[in-house]
Amino acid sequence: MAVLQEYKCPCCGGAIAFDSTAQKMKCPYCDTEFEMETLRSYDEALRSEQPDRMEWDTSAEQEWKDGETDGLRSYICKSCGGEIVGDETTAATSCPFCGNPVVMMEQFSDTLRPDLVIPFKLDKKAAKEALKKHYCGKKLLPKVFQDENHIDEVKGLYVPVWLFDADANANIRYRATRVRTWHDRNYDYTETQYYSVLRSGSLGFEAVPVDGSSKMPDELMESIEPYDLSEAVDFQTAYLAGFFADKYDMDSEQSIGRANERVQASTEDAFRNTVNGYLSVMPEHTNLQLSNGKVRYALYPVWLLSTTWNSNRYQFIMNGQTGKFAGDLPVDKGLARKHFLATAGIVAAAVTAAKLLLWLL
Repeated sequence: MAVLQEYKCPCCGGAIAFDSTAQKMKCPYCDTEFEMETLRSYDEALRSEQPDRMEWDTSAEQEWKDGETDGLRSYICKSCGGEIVGDETTAATSCPFCGNPVVMMEQFSDTLRPDLVIPFKLDKKAAKEALKKHYCGKKLLPKVFQDENHIDEVKGLYVPVWLFDADANANIRYRATRVRTWHDRNYDYTETQYYSVLRSGSLGFEAVPVDGSSKMPDELMESIEPYDLSEAVDFQTAYLAGFFADKYDMDSEQSIGRANERVQASTEDAFRNTVNGYLSVMPEHTNLQLSNGKVRYALYPVWLLSTTWNSNRYQFIMNGQTGKFAGDLPVDKGLARKHFLATAGIVAAAVTAAKLLLWLL
């Protein structure tokens, strides 16, 4: 059984966690702050520790059946002795019994250890405030939603992300059109001309992100991009204290397809911006040759918020570095119907006025 590791305050013995505001480790009990560098040797010592070995005669105990424990991990909290059971993708969490932040060192050994981590810059309070701002200006949001819904959970989560670097040589053919219209006393004429527009060149890509967690949809993570990778630091488990973290369950090989899609789309868009003077431009054929490709493993900070209203659960996501926010909201069907009828009435009035003007002319 693996053993949880946690950071203890040398001053009072309390559990310390990373403070996103101070960008230091901080004890919530005595407010003592610690520089990250001072914990480096401690961090290395923790990673070298071996789990306790305690022998018990369990011949009379009922054993798990084959396959029952697949995908489960069990840990012991040194603070209260409570047992934590999680799935195989959980890398860091807090003890549900005493609340102390803990780091599951074994999950980040060998090939699972990230290269980089972007520390949290925004705290839980900022996430709650961002949710309130997200409500503002939503005309079709039920008026009682803000009053009756309650935040069920605010969770700071490090999401595993694969970062792809590569040089791309591209040859792209676009299908473009130009349209000319004219008329005489009898007919209206439209002439559409079609063109094949060729573009070729090279682009360099650095840190194209693809999240490695199947629990986090790609579209959701990409909705809160970009992250500023210049603020990334070498990974230390100390940054995980006080937060959750997922271990990747989609490796770099499984993420290549999504990386290729993003590289291709970005290349087509970049070259598309050089094609001017046409009514429409669509990529018709793309040929990409990638070279110098490499992959790094990083952890990106995310705040997850969930609320409940009318027995429905709504989940929101916030970039833990920049504060960019995303999430779906309920729609008041009555307000939506009134809005549609009002819009339809304005359109009908405009059409009637246009007809009257034509009749007067």
